[in-house]
Amino acid sequence: MREVLVVANRTLGGAKLLEAVRERATDGATRFRLVVPQSKPTAGYVIYDEAVRESAQVRIDLALEAVAREGLEASGEVGDPDPFSATMDAVAQHRPDEIIVSTHPAEHSGWLRRDLIERIRNATGLPVEHIVVDLEQEGLPFKVTLVIANKTSSGEELIEHLKSLAAGEEQLFIAVVPQVDGSGDSPREARARLAKMLDRLGGAGLLSSGMIGDPDPYTATMNALELFRVDHIVISTLPDQRSGWMRANLIERVQGATSAEVDHVVVDTDSPTPAPAA
Repeated sequence: MREVLVVANRTLGGAKLLEAVRERATDGATRFRLVVPQSKPTAGYVIYDEAVRESAQVRIDLALEAVAREGLEASGEVGDPDPFSATMDAVAQHRPDEIIVSTHPAEHSGWLRRDLIERIRNATGLPVEHIVVDLEQEGLPFKVTLVIANKTSSGEELIEHLKSLAAGEEQLFIAVVPQVDGSGDSPREARARLAKMLDRLGGAGLLSSGMIGDPDPYTATMNALELFRVDHIVISTLPDQRSGWMRANLIERVQGATSAEVDHVVVDTDSPTPAPAA
């Protein structure tokens, strides 16, 4: 079995990279090892290392689920923040036959400014293919919807709304569950809610992954927008004044901070009948 190492971060999912993987998979004797370095955004909000690591894991989860649907054999791991170190660690451990490195175009790529491709070629002696993915010009071959929810994360109204979005065009969903501020058990509770939500989305056939976020839902949303390329945002809350997020004008603040379309889905956890989505 031949093994190909794929090193990518924000360009993961680009059409050219996907095509390069598919071309190598035609013989049925190739497996892929995906490495996503924990690269921080170069500007914007201050984002903690844990959130950067979790965002890399989200990319891996989504990529592995996507290629599994195409019948490709793949595995993945989060790598060192330095892409060269991440690549060399993976080469030492897995001894691949070939390496694919995917980057932004030169003018936008911090990796290329550090001569990443030449350094990997010189250090490994392996064939290294460089795939350039220009997301600004090409976009992604699917829509990315960011879902912000906590207490309502498994509400029927929210799940049905996401299913309706997926029915219109190919979508992947990135869920962010903010922690509850001031609660010692908050990370555990948030992860439990996230796991339940992803289980429901997976059961509905939706391509999804997620992470827990900052206790402040606005900060959690802004961090996610720094970490991921997002086309659409869905925010789920309790009704009206029962929702602290609504009292803090979360919907309006997010709408004012991004050009992405923002949907607000109301979930009444005390009502046996679904509340309407706005």
